[in-house]
Amino acid sequence: MNDLSGLGSAGVTALVVLIFAAILIYLMVKSVPQGENWTVERFGRYTRTLHPGLRFLIPIMDKVGARINMMETVLDIAGQEVITKDNAMVSADAVAFYQVIDASSAAYEVRDLTRALSNLTMTNIRSVIGSMDLDESLSNRDMINSRLLHVIDTASNPWGVKVTRVEIKDLAPPPDINEAMARQMKAERTKRADILQAEGLKQSAILKAEGEREAQIREAEGRKEAAFLDAEARERQAEAEAKATQMVSEAISKGDIQAINYFVAQKYTEALRDIASAPNSKTVMIPLEASGLLGSISGIADIAKATAGATGTKGKV
Repeated sequence: MNDLSGLGSAGVTALVVLIFAAILIYLMVKSVPQGENWTVERFGRYTRTLHPGLRFLIPIMDKVGARINMMETVLDIAGQEVITKDNAMVSADAVAFYQVIDASSAAYEVRDLTRALSNLTMTNIRSVIGSMDLDESLSNRDMINSRLLHVIDTASNPWGVKVTRVEIKDLAPPPDINEAMARQMKAERTKRADILQAEGLKQSAILKAEGEREAQIREAEGRKEAAFLDAEARERQAEAEAKATQMVSEAISKGDIQAINYFVAQKYTEALRDIASAPNSKTVMIPLEASGLLGSISGIADIAKATAGATGTKGKV
């Protein structure tokens, strides 16, 4: 009986030891999952941070303080009414992205990190949009996002948090302002259409005027060219008449009386031509000395023969 009771006591003791050892191992060995950091407190005071993997603690003395998620987290910012610089009411909501980079600061520098970031973001949304006019706030979301990111990231830096992005999801003016903006947009588009139409008419008028100007220039150049050719023709005619006068003068100086008849016959025939071609003349009765005219013509023929003979003689020589 004593042996049995001794064996029973030993078994109980061994069982207690095993249970105590299991509890000790459970308290001493910790497996930190990927994406998390755990803080370690010794008698309530922070001592170190456990990174992902298998880690060991001193039982009874050490315990896990806070389990901090180190992955980037999305934070929805609740919508709120914001008054702009020109006293217009708009409804604004946003979304923020942040990541804990220091687990100890996130655990011990701020209580309820998510709520703190949310309130900080809402406060700065009111500040940033409140410093802008309605039109400016609606058309400059990128600038609002940049300012919010800078302010919130700087303010949350002591908490061991890196704010990576802040985006305004919606800016909604009241219905009456929306209606006024729609009328303004319609008026602006009508104005642009009128301006484009006026520009088209202006361009058309300019092109038409340039075309007329080009036509006038070409017409003037044509008249100039015609006048130049006409002057050149008159110049050549004058040269021919001068040459003929010279030849007649030379014939007269040699005693050839028929040369005078050449000029008389030429003027006589020109006068008859002018009288006959007058638009108001019907019938012309002029005393005509046919023998004189024929004599003049024969004189012209004799001059021509003499000129031709002199030319032949020069050629033979």
